Amino acid sequence: MRETDSVAVYFMYPMIHALRDQPQRLRSVLEVAGIDPALIDQPAARVPANAFAALWLAQIRELNDEFFGLDSHGMPPGSFALICRALIQEPTLEKAMRQCLVNFGLFLRDFRGTLTVRGKRAVISVQTQARDDEVARFAEETFLVLMISLLCWLGGRRIPIDRADFRHPRLSLSDDALLWGNNLTFGAECTEIEFDSRFLHLPVVQDLASLKSFLRTAPQWLVIRFRNQHGLASQVHQRLRNSHYSQWPTLQAFAEEQHLSPSTVRRRLEREGGSYQEIKDEVRRAVAIEQLRRTPASITAIAEQIGFQEPSAFHRAFKKWTGESPGRYRARFQGKSPDHP
Repeated sequence: MRETDSVAVYFMYPMIHALRDQPQRLRSVLEVAGIDPALIDQPAARVPANAFAALWLAQIRELNDEFFGLDSHGMPPGSFALICRALIQEPTLEKAMRQCLVNFGLFLRDFRGTLTVRGKRAVISVQTQARDDEVARFAEETFLVLMISLLCWLGGRRIPIDRADFRHPRLSLSDDALLWGNNLTFGAECTEIEFDSRFLHLPVVQDLASLKSFLRTAPQWLVIRFRNQHGLASQVHQRLRNSHYSQWPTLQAFAEEQHLSPSTVRRRLEREGGSYQEIKDEVRRAVAIEQLRRTPASITAIAEQIGFQEPSAFHRAFKKWTGESPGRYRARFQGKSPDHP
């Protein structure tokens, strides 16, 4: 984690919610973590990621609960390590995630997660019995952060989220796209995230030695995950997002821009959990989703903008990404008929 990494204050709320009626105790914990208590009422303000991580650990000690008092039973300290120790024994990410959900269910009483595979799509959904909507919102987000972060760690790579739906509405934050992707909806019918099911076939690459290292830095890793804003993958994202598809550089050209060799770029991107082609595909998908949700641009124009010479090819690709056609997707967000041109 770099000193310049930061996170929105909102993402501290799940950790400190249990102390909302104990201001003196809350102030003490925040000061231990090096966070100005005056920032609590500014959800979009930023705090250093290392301070966020310090607060994570401080609250676990303060509450004696690794789920921050968001569940009626909770997770005693050591639960997370015990769960992770079991997961590294599994051969594939699918088996590990199914075991992970079962193991979390041994501790949590109010929240249950399920993994469903529908052909090329995998969905992790959350069911809740919590009666307090605010607690439910905080807990559901925290639960899914833990699930996708563990999945990324177990596979040793960044796994892009293709769709994220949350039942409870809340304010939009700059961190959201980095954390949940661009296909994000608040106020949805249910809480779930969707990703390409092919990732579930990947082997678990972690072992006991890497687990010990992971547990020493777990809060920091969970904050930044495989989406380091200052990594080379982020630079590729920015380079592509800031130019038209026709001007996207090849891997060779990008390497020259960075004064690196192509092999170094490949190696560094692989270390960050991806490849140049995968990032290109992610950016194309993100641009398409943004355009369909927020602009009146025609589907043909959007297809051309992201490099599809034929609208039919774009339709096939978009359906693969999201499970529905561009027109139907736009209709859900812009209130138009699916056949709207």
